[in-house]
Amino acid sequence: MNITIVPIYNNDSEAVINIILPIQQNEFNIAIGIKDQQDLLTIEEFYHQGGGHFWGAKIDGELVGTIGLIKCSDDFGAIRKMFVKKEYRGKEYGIAQLLLETLMAYSKEIGLKSLYLGTKDVLQAALRFYEKNGFSLIEKGELPKAFPIMPVDNVFCRLSF
Repeated sequence: MNITIVPIYNNDSEAVINIILPIQQNEFNIAIGIKDQQDLLTIEEFYHQGGGHFWGAKIDGELVGTIGLIKCSDDFGAIRKMFVKKEYRGKEYGIAQLLLETLMAYSKEIGLKSLYLGTKDVLQAALRFYEKNGFSLIEKGELPKAFPIMPVDNVFCRLSF
């Protein structure tokens, strides 16, 4: 088994959507569709062009996980679209950790001082994962004004470097 973390571009949109939507809609019953997430159709414009990035985890060439960084300012970024296929989650594979470490290293490299993210309260395993990686829960009012809030998010976190 060969796990690689690779940059993701527009030509990978279909594979990204095929990971994210089933997790959101079927696994966690979150009422969100592609019309609510146009960034998945324009990955290069939404993530790369502003100085952010989008990565995928591949096992033997199959896309099994994703993570995106929106560079919101010279000081902070927003984590988006952190998803791993159910059968590849957990410490055995370590995919979520590899994706997050890749994003954090890049964030430090480009001079960001903090990262923020929004998620849903039903994603308890994700919240525990973020807390183990140094993120702190914050109130919505503590988010920077430039943070791009997703309408379905109701829990927010921050990590400062």
